[in-house]
Amino acid sequence: MARGKSPTFELQREAILQEAARLFADKGFHNASMAELAAACGVSKPLLYHYYRDKEHILFDIADSYMDRLLAIVAGVEAQDLEPQPQLAELVMRFMAEYAHSQSQHMVLVQDVKFLQAEQSEQVVGKQRKVVAAFAAAIEAVEPGLKKRKLDKPVAMILFGMINWTFTWLRADGRLTYADMAPVVTAILLNGVKGLLAQLPARGRKPPAEADAA
Repeated sequence: MARGKSPTFELQREAILQEAARLFADKGFHNASMAELAAACGVSKPLLYHYYRDKEHILFDIADSYMDRLLAIVAGVEAQDLEPQPQLAELVMRFMAEYAHSQSQHMVLVQDVKFLQAEQSEQVVGKQRKVVAAFAAAIEAVEPGLKKRKLDKPVAMILFGMINWTFTWLRADGRLTYADMAPVVTAILLNGVKGLLAQLPARGRKPPAEADAA
């Protein structure tokens, strides 16, 4: 009879995924070894293989589980049944809140999914398409007619262009946070830069200097 998994099996796998995401984000998937990952996790290499059969399996689980979290955010926002503009704003806010503590997973998704096998890649990409479709639908609800002109998804991709790369310039120790930037992104998308400051809620302090955002 096969021995069952220990109660801590999934917890250990999750810990491995966290360390692997950091390692892959820092070094790149191909440059990171299983030996380095085992050392980062504080386990032996043979024990690491007890949890994951190979590095590709780890990469897939990082990307796939991250996409599941993003899809859960979409479902949670849709369940609130908000009016169009508040729904779009909530989507942006919730995604940027997720990005604030998932930078490594996000970098792996952006830079390393191309190394997955075709079937695994299609599963992850399929979930990405669902996320884009959800944002496109939210944007169409704000500005009906975009879909008819086949602009709903391009505008959604412009939005993702604003939020997906914030980790490259938004400093963790700066005065601006992801929560600060979410309403900025939404206001720019809905109304453009002109009049931006008047559109944002008062924060009770002076705007940070430009250097604080870089």
